[in-house]
Amino acid sequence: MKTKNILPLERHGYDFIPAEYLPSGADEYWLRNTQQQEKFYKKSGDWRKLKPEEINILENNRNYCSNWDNFLVSDPFEPSLIRDSGFYGFVRVGSLQKVLLRHNDFHVPAGIRNSIIISCDIGDDTAIQNCAYISHYIIGNNCILSEVNELQTTNHAKFGNGVIKDGEDEAVRVWIDVQNEAGGRSILPFESMISADAYLWANYRDDTALIEKLTEITQSQYGGARGSYGIIGNGAVIKSCSIIKDTMVGECAYIKGANKLKNISILSSAEEPTQIGEGVEMVNGIVGYACNAFYGCKAVRFVMGRNSNLKYGARLIHSALGDNSTVSCCEILNNLIFPVHEQHHNNSFLIASLIQGMSNMAAAATIGSNHNSRANDGEIRAKRGFWPGLAVSLKHSSIFASFVIIAKGEYPSELNIPLPFSLVNNNVHKNRLEVMPAYFWMHNLYALERNSWKTKNRDKRKIKIQRIESDYLAPDTAEEIISALDILEGWLCEAGLSPADITNPDKNVIRKINCRHFENSKRGQVIIKPFEGITAYRQMLRYYAVKTVASFFDSRPGLDYSGLCELLDASSPKERIKDWVNAGGQIVPAFRVDELRKNIGEGKYKNWDEIHSVYDSWDEAYTLDKTCHAWASFAYIYGANKSLDAASFKKELAAVIEIRSWIESQIYESRAKDYHNQYKKATFRNDAEMELVLGKPEENSFIKLVQKESVSFKEMIERVSLRT
Repeated sequence: MKTKNILPLERHGYDFIPAEYLPSGADEYWLRNTQQQEKFYKKSGDWRKLKPEEINILENNRNYCSNWDNFLVSDPFEPSLIRDSGFYGFVRVGSLQKVLLRHNDFHVPAGIRNSIIISCDIGDDTAIQNCAYISHYIIGNNCILSEVNELQTTNHAKFGNGVIKDGEDEAVRVWIDVQNEAGGRSILPFESMISADAYLWANYRDDTALIEKLTEITQSQYGGARGSYGIIGNGAVIKSCSIIKDTMVGECAYIKGANKLKNISILSSAEEPTQIGEGVEMVNGIVGYACNAFYGCKAVRFVMGRNSNLKYGARLIHSALGDNSTVSCCEILNNLIFPVHEQHHNNSFLIASLIQGMSNMAAAATIGSNHNSRANDGEIRAKRGFWPGLAVSLKHSSIFASFVIIAKGEYPSELNIPLPFSLVNNNVHKNRLEVMPAYFWMHNLYALERNSWKTKNRDKRKIKIQRIESDYLAPDTAEEIISALDILEGWLCEAGLSPADITNPDKNVIRKINCRHFENSKRGQVIIKPFEGITAYRQMLRYYAVKTVASFFDSRPGLDYSGLCELLDASSPKERIKDWVNAGGQIVPAFRVDELRKNIGEGKYKNWDEIHSVYDSWDEAYTLDKTCHAWASFAYIYGANKSLDAASFKKELAAVIEIRSWIESQIYESRAKDYHNQYKKATFRNDAEMELVLGKPEENSFIKLVQKESVSFKEMIERVSLRT
């Protein structure tokens, strides 16, 4: 053994910060005292030295301390509650009384038993039992620590933040290689990171001033001096764990049976408690508020957003997972995933992708796993509502519009699907790629509407740092619809149809047309039901425009229709805003993102809190931004650069009620058709048994919700119509 590892026993628990990293005039406890005061509001005068009779009780209870003068306590203090334990370094214990702490059915008396404590602050009425090694932690009030093998903090702990401490080499900084395995989109994790931050950092790599400033801001806010102690927040419970090192634990967190937690922050509060369960291993990352990780999950170089879940052996590596997401069983590598992502199956695999939320991965989906280049530098980019079906296999590099569903199959080449709400099918029998535009609107409104409902219903965040757009019809998808109409009309013209034929799709019976550039191959590519797709897209755009403007008008009862026109005409830019960005689930005009990038690059913002305040300003502007876009969309729908007069708008209001009634009926029919399927009925003895097992379509809770929302929608349209 090297001699440098042999140290004087009397120094056990001391010299936490090397002398060369201590500020002038400061001792090794300067950061500890600052943390204690900021987090738990205790100052040096809140502790006292032990009385001789207290020391006597402690020693009679088989306790050892290297120096009782460095063992401080707070009143009231009951020394009989400490026994069979060893104390080293500078130890401070809060008030200690004969009380019983309870977490569910787990009851532990306050006090310290059979444990080793090294240079720690322990809060009021906390219970520590059978903990073999607790070093350099500030432990809050009413905590329970039981059967923990190792709980320690090093002097260079970063608690999952991608920073370096004084004297450290740049090489030790922890990066997360999101979106691309090659590392060209690497980001630094930090405690308050949300999906918008990760997107901004990873997707504007040509903006070198931005990237440099984001690194500087993160280092300045979370890096710096050595010597921060680990913190365990008030009311936290940690039991039956092996190794917890350089880990910050928020208040009311519950950690049970974890194998290894190292260099992470576990954000938790009484309102949004986080839980980590059996067999979990987490290294180098951030666990968000109200998160859950259970049953053997592994996470390495990661960020978990608020109210997200890892379950059943899931692996999250080099990835940022957005708020309100659930991942179980599967493997996720090198991804940036926006809020509301569902991936539940053991045989699904997602690698090197940007998935922009409201997404769902089916069983056996292998997205990006089959590399087809000389290097592992490909990417998948999918906008909102991405839904690869059973056993779908996709190659890098591929791009998908919003709400694309992909039918079962192994897709042999890269894909570029610009048509939103479409169905993509790999027809191996005819050796061609088939795309049906507006499939969801025409054939599965139940799934489309339910996706939006789930997005709202699963948003259990108590503190909503960022707006998540849940409506499938918003400025981003509306612009995709407009682009899709241009694409379809172009292919129809190429197929020999005149503009008059295209504008009268009901008179045409063409079932498919050829297209190109949707797949990187020489095989056939066709668009199925092009005219039905055009009709559906126009209906969707009309529905979006009318309901958005009507909702805005309804929320401003002081306006008459002429005042609405003046407001929207004055607020709208000269041309319709065509470029919208999905910044972590928040939809925002691209010019606002560009302005933020410019200001960051110029050094206007000093920390991430200031940047997040800009997202708040986007949120405040979004309702008007969205309404102005919808207002301008009328010009595209009607081919005129003028506002609708009152009479025309009234007609649109009447038409949108009809569309809403059609949506409601389609949602019901989408669900009810299952009850007429003879194969589905075959598993039941009779219709009565099927109804008792599955319920009746009209009793479906989501269908009832849709019906209720339709009533509210129609009432809103009627109110607006009376004011028009």
